[in-house]
Amino acid sequence: MASDLNTLGLAEARDLLRKGETTSVELTEACLAAIDGAGALNAFVHHTPEIARAAAAEADKRIAAGDAPAMCGLPIGIKDLFCTRGVPSQAGSRILEGFLPQYESTVSQNLLDAGAVMLGKLNMDEFAMGSSNETSVYGNAVNPWRRGNDGTELTPGGSSGGSASAVAADLCLAATGTDTGGSIRQPAAFTGTVGIKPTYGRCSRWGIVAFASSLDQAGPMTKSVRDAAIMLGAMAGHDPKDSTSAELAVPDFEAALTGDVRGKKIGIPREYRMEGMPEEIEALWQDGIAMMKDAGAEIVDISLPHTKYALPAYYVIAPAEASSNLARYDGVRYGRRARLEQGDGITEMYEKTRAEGFGDEVKRRVMIGTYVLSAGFYDAYYNRARRVRTLIKRDFEEVFAQGVDCILTPATPSAAFGLGEMADADPVQMYLNDVFTVTVNLAGLPGISVPAGLDRNGLPLGLQLIGRPWEEADLLTAAHALETAAGFVAKPGKWW
Repeated sequence: MASDLNTLGLAEARDLLRKGETTSVELTEACLAAIDGAGALNAFVHHTPEIARAAAAEADKRIAAGDAPAMCGLPIGIKDLFCTRGVPSQAGSRILEGFLPQYESTVSQNLLDAGAVMLGKLNMDEFAMGSSNETSVYGNAVNPWRRGNDGTELTPGGSSGGSASAVAADLCLAATGTDTGGSIRQPAAFTGTVGIKPTYGRCSRWGIVAFASSLDQAGPMTKSVRDAAIMLGAMAGHDPKDSTSAELAVPDFEAALTGDVRGKKIGIPREYRMEGMPEEIEALWQDGIAMMKDAGAEIVDISLPHTKYALPAYYVIAPAEASSNLARYDGVRYGRRARLEQGDGITEMYEKTRAEGFGDEVKRRVMIGTYVLSAGFYDAYYNRARRVRTLIKRDFEEVFAQGVDCILTPATPSAAFGLGEMADADPVQMYLNDVFTVTVNLAGLPGISVPAGLDRNGLPLGLQLIGRPWEEADLLTAAHALETAAGFVAKPGKWW
């Protein structure tokens, strides 16, 4: 049993710990051994085995004393975007090389307080900008899944690619992610895992390196919907240090997980039937609709008319906020500073540091953002995008006002693609990966990706459920019904 403890989910491992059938130390050692054997996936980028072993020993004492909170003794990975005290927190960027925070992000502190064991930091796209984990200073994270017998390395999705890869490959029991335009849900769909982006404000953003402050939201990436409910409960909560954090009680998401959707209205948005959508994605969506219907839900056709403007609005708002947030990285107080020649002044220091420190995708987005915020273009682009965002939010509000409980859509327009396959593509082609997910961030809604099937190459495909604001409990119940009906149990064959 001890050797494959890393393959457990949070709920199973928690129950074994509480029955005294295993220990946190054994669970942690199983995960550390799996991480050591999975260098080819490049999922973990900062290893913290000493911290993990000490936390596991402490958790075992708490469990023995009968003081075992939700996540006590459970080994997890933390995305490199979360500041962790005394541990490198680089957000996948060269410019934050050498940065060791002297504080802990609220979300990671909540998890530590709940007894979770941190195994290390996980790979990600630089500053969370990307859909394939190919913009990281650490190199690509690799998806543990393969297309049949084809040896091509596939993307685990982005920006939470390391988190998705680590959970899918059983290197940890669960992981944290962040989602600005789909960065939890798209990698979850690509790796056959569950990923939930909660309502904006449900989890504190304090201590998380910012990309786009009005869109970013932390969430769990797990092996099952039940695990997502457990971990979200531990992560969430009001934080006075974050002015956008909601002063709302956190329900017991796991206790609310009935999986009963009888009489619930599930909306099917006609605008998500994209031109050129692969037949497999359409077929999966139809299967999902049939599953929810069989589970007793009422299927309703709905319209979200401003969906077609979501991607352009997102790619104005997100870069605008990024250009503002990334202005602080200049090599003065922390992080990497470029070597200067004699006679260089402060301007050259800024220019060289940022040129060396930021990758191409980050530079592209900062330049777009600076452009749309500049004097002559602020109204033409940024203000117009904000107005479109309001219309997109209103679309959802009107649908929910009609009694719709959840909305069912595809999670991604394709299965995982090969690393490097999009290298010559127009950047806009890469941005289309977010076509089904960005509306949720623009409207601040909760959304979850659930693995629902395999494509013809044996790769996982996910379906997305979108919920009403603050009603993650209902969303998780609908996701649980979908997960049960889909019966997805496939795992990647071990090649690494």
